[in-house]
Order: sequence, then C-alpha cells, then structure tokens
Amino acid sequence: MSSSITTGSARPTRHAVPLDDGVEITLQDRDRSRPFLLLHGGGGVATMAGFADLLAERTRTRVLLPTHPGFAGTPKAPALTGVAALARAYLALLERLDLADVTVLGNSFGGWLAAEIALQASPRVGRVILVDGIGIDVPGHPMTDVSGMSTAEIRTYSFHDPRRAPTPPAGTAGPSPDVRALIGYTGPAMADPTLAGRLAGIDVPAHVLWGASDRIVDPEYGKALAAAIPAATFTLLPSTGHLPQLETPELLLGALLNLGDE
Repeated sequence: MSSSITTGSARPTRHAVPLDDGVEITLQDRDRSRPFLLLHGGGGVATMAGFADLLAERTRTRVLLPTHPGFAGTPKAPALTGVAALARAYLALLERLDLADVTVLGNSFGGWLAAEIALQASPRVGRVILVDGIGIDVPGHPMTDVSGMSTAEIRTYSFHDPRRAPTPPAGTAGPSPDVRALIGYTGPAMADPTLAGRLAGIDVPAHVLWGASDRIVDPEYGKALAAAIPAATFTLLPSTGHLPQLETPELLLGALLNLGDE
C-alpha cells in the first residue's frame, strides 16, 4: 500500500446496493484509487468509521465501509444464513462495483468474514488483513463469551485502557442489538470448528494484526490463527486491545503502511 499523503475531503457517500436473492448492503464509500473493503465486528459500523476516514485521508485508497445486513437496523435477507453466505454477498458487491486488487481488512467478526472471503478464491481480492479476528477454536485460549454482556461490559474487555472506550449511549444497559445480529451469523459459539482447517486454502497474502492487551481473544489465539494460514505474518500491537482501529488508530495505520506493497 502506498504511504503517500493525499489532501482534500474524504467525506463518504452513502447508498444501498441491491444484490441477488433480495440481499441489500448499506455502504459508505470513501473514493480513492486503490480499494479497501473494511469489515466491522460485533460492535457495529461505528467501531470502524473513524479509521475508514483516517485511511482515506492519509493514503491514496478507496475505502468501502459496509454495514453488515441486520446490523444497525438494516434489512437482512433470508439468503444470508451464515458467515459464508455473507462472504459471498460481499464478493457479489465487489463484482457489482467492478473492483480489483481489493485489500479486505476485518476486525473481530469482520476478520472471520475476511478469511471466508479469501477462501472463495476470488480474483478481485488482492490480500486480507485480519485484526483481532475470531472464528476458530484454540484449546486453552477460548474467546470471552460476550453474548449476555451489555455494551459497557464488552468495552471493558476490548480496551487496553478502558478510559479510551466511548461512553455507551443512554438506554444500552442490556445486550447490544448488534451482538444479537452477530449471533445470527455466527451462532451462539461465535466460532466454526471447521474454519482452522480450511484456512490452509487461503492463497492470497494474509496478515494478522493483534492487540497485545486483547481480553476478548488473547494474542496466543491470534498466533494460532496466523499459523493456520500459509505464509501469513503476525504483528503484535502494544498497549492495544481488541479494537485497534478505535483505540490506537495511528498505530494500526502505521502497521498497515509497514506491510508495504504486494
């Protein structure tokens, strides 16, 4: 990825893109030359929006930030039965937009989704970057069960410094609606026992970036994820939790720039 700085506005356009089988994806598009597809986790699109702006403003890239169907009140078609189905929908989106050499970057659930997209072996995908991704089972390093937690509780597990966590909106004491949307894709276990074995099928460059202070899925989990992908790199991000793009966005951006071009 180029580290050149660009000037001017990176204000996103927002529109809904209809696909086949009744699927519709609500999309923010920060238009630059080389495309990035950013995939948010269970915390919703707000956890990725600020980083999308930073990436678009500081590098010469086109940044697409969709809201996963079913999150934030967006419609979810019956055809979206799981993570693999959602991955196919995003590849259909890349086809509809006629994009090539796309870098797919996903955080948490978005990392699992990025891996599933890479496993589809689409020529439109150039590389994948998994940021504190979930989806595999790692003996001795289970994912923290967030299914019954409130938004505030989840954020205490997600940050190196909880003081950096945004204050949850009023009226969000119970489980987050986006967590319920997440479970609709992943199931209650939020993991796929077949995924670790299937990751050997990823044949595009893959990078795994991990917050050293992640209490949702710890760094040993991240190392196991990287080890399952042929030739994947693993980078530990210091003083960072489960949401580097939200807690330490400049650190994450620097790590991306250090990956260079492929």
